[in-house]
Amino acid sequence: MSDTSARTGSQPWLLSFPSIALFLGLLVVPLALTAILSFNVFDSMAGTQDEFTADNYIEILTDRYYYELFLRTALMSGGVTLLCILVGVPETIILSRMQPRYQGIFFVMILGPLLISVVVRTLGWSILLGREGLINRALVELGLIQTPLQLMYSMTGVVIALTHVMLPFMVIAVWSTLQKLDGQVADAARSLGAGSFTTFRRVILPQLLPGVLSGSIIVFTLSASAFATPALIGGRRVKVVTTSIYDEFLSTMNWPLGAAIAILLLIGIACVVMGSNRIIERKFKQVFS
Repeated sequence: MSDTSARTGSQPWLLSFPSIALFLGLLVVPLALTAILSFNVFDSMAGTQDEFTADNYIEILTDRYYYELFLRTALMSGGVTLLCILVGVPETIILSRMQPRYQGIFFVMILGPLLISVVVRTLGWSILLGREGLINRALVELGLIQTPLQLMYSMTGVVIALTHVMLPFMVIAVWSTLQKLDGQVADAARSLGAGSFTTFRRVILPQLLPGVLSGSIIVFTLSASAFATPALIGGRRVKVVTTSIYDEFLSTMNWPLGAAIAILLLIGIACVVMGSNRIIERKFKQVFS
């Protein structure tokens, strides 16, 4: 009997071993090696040395340039997250009220950016955002502007392109929460005299907060760690943390410093995500309970 119980108790671990091994091999081990690399000494003539030091972290934490770099990345990610909330939540609500035959069509349109290579998608936005691109030409012909706007190689262009890329993640997160809502609750609020805006603000929106929070975490994390879009749309004029890591690894060949920046980016993202998660859950405890 005991052998059977032991065998039964070990089965979950045996069945989950492939996924655990994959997780360790593709995530934990590379992160551990990157963390070790960040403490290596770098010599401009001899390259990475086997000696260990904390000078890479000291250089980052004492240089104002890196503070501006992390702040710019945080503002970019926050702006993309805010735009995804403002666009994604109403879009998901409208989508949920469509007839089933139209929902599938619009779902494919919303998820379209995920089906295209990030490089191809970003190059498409570079054509649209150029000084002679479709957006500038349309604004000029409509008389809204006199001269073309500088959208390429600017933070504005990066945020626009990233919002298009990240919007499906927000829609999916809010959609999964929206499917769990009881429509009779909103009907009850209206029958008691609440207007449409009040019903949305006091009844529907609080119940959507778990989906909005999870979508915001996904969007913020992916935006902060995005490389292709800031590199192609922002160019050298818009430096963020990921492009700085790229330069350290492939331009100056200072791998330890690039690894230290990557580790600090990971720590910063984790702190922002966990902090915002705890604050929102405390403020809206009744929703998450």
